[in-house]
Amino acid sequence: MGYKTLCFAFSCIFFAYCVYLPFPENVEEPWKVRILDSLIRMTSLVATLFEYIGLMKYEDIFLTLSSLHLTKPVSDENITVIDTKFSDIPVCLYLPKKKPKIQKPAIIFIHGGAFVLGSCKAAAYDDLNRWTANKLDAVVVGIDYRLAPQYPFPAAFEDCVSVIKFFLQEKVLTKYRVDPTRICIMGDSSGGTLTATVTQLLQNDPKFKDRIKAQALIYPGLQSLDTSLPSHREYAHGPILSREMTIKLACLYVTEDKALPQAALRNEHMPEESRHLFKFVNWSDFLPEKYKKNHVYTEPVLGKLNASYPALVDSRLSPLIASDSQLQSLPLTYILTCEHDPLRDDGFIYITRLRNVGVQVTHDHIEEGIHGALSFTRGPVFLDLGLKVRDKYITWLEENL
Repeated sequence: MGYKTLCFAFSCIFFAYCVYLPFPENVEEPWKVRILDSLIRMTSLVATLFEYIGLMKYEDIFLTLSSLHLTKPVSDENITVIDTKFSDIPVCLYLPKKKPKIQKPAIIFIHGGAFVLGSCKAAAYDDLNRWTANKLDAVVVGIDYRLAPQYPFPAAFEDCVSVIKFFLQEKVLTKYRVDPTRICIMGDSSGGTLTATVTQLLQNDPKFKDRIKAQALIYPGLQSLDTSLPSHREYAHGPILSREMTIKLACLYVTEDKALPQAALRNEHMPEESRHLFKFVNWSDFLPEKYKKNHVYTEPVLGKLNASYPALVDSRLSPLIASDSQLQSLPLTYILTCEHDPLRDDGFIYITRLRNVGVQVTHDHIEEGIHGALSFTRGPVFLDLGLKVRDKYITWLEENL
């Protein structure tokens, strides 16, 4: 009993400490976000301790918790939901029951989770896809790509490419009554990374060029070269998404070697031969003046990590390092960023680079926003911000797809 009491007391003290840590002033629904942030910090601490004593890997704690929020393919009066496979990759289809005289648009949804967590069957994503299908009378395809570290880079990318190429076949589009000129790829967080990389590949492939009308990236992470952008520094401790947790999880997509995240936290993980790529992610050139503030650009230290990871210099992991010629053919683009987000500046840099080469970009920036808001549109903690993000994205789709 004494041990349990001690653990409970420690938990209460740590929770109180987390709640009263310095916090951005203008976050929407601050107390809800504080509670969420504290719970995530506590989970990360427990995960670290469990990994240290050999009980469970860091990511497995988060995987276990996220599995509690998975849904089954339940249809309703408006939408038929089907679990199936495209090119042997699990997908979840949302098919409107209405029988229109014209063909429907389609949205291909790629979920977030740092390449390690998540599923298109997560309750919040199920709500989003169901709402999208119903609101737009659109076919929605959610991709359940393979997750790291069991399936490292480029498994997630390859799964998304396989599903989308399968879906784009004329016979498949005809089966689901999809208009081949009204297809959008959408993703949030690391799903936004995959959306950007897949769209780049398809638009630069003569066989699939112009088959995608639009792409939508919700608070995406778009590069792994520089881990010390202004937003990385300003929101290193969150809320919700901390720099350390992001690096720990995302590095698992590349390797389970602990040397990589440790080097990335010091911004010393890139090889010497990557020097020429930094011109594509140099925030001092591409970031709006408002977000540079008093930060001074310092080039990361190169060549200190002994191990070699080719993924780090691959545009399939960091779509921001694609050349201007690769970017200029991209379709209509929507990017949503949140102010209080370590990944904020990735989105801003991509917006600037796309506009510089003539791509039509719509940008929504939520000043009071946080990373991951779309994942909190179901209880027990419900954020109005998640609905705001959803509605901005849906409104753009209605006007452009």
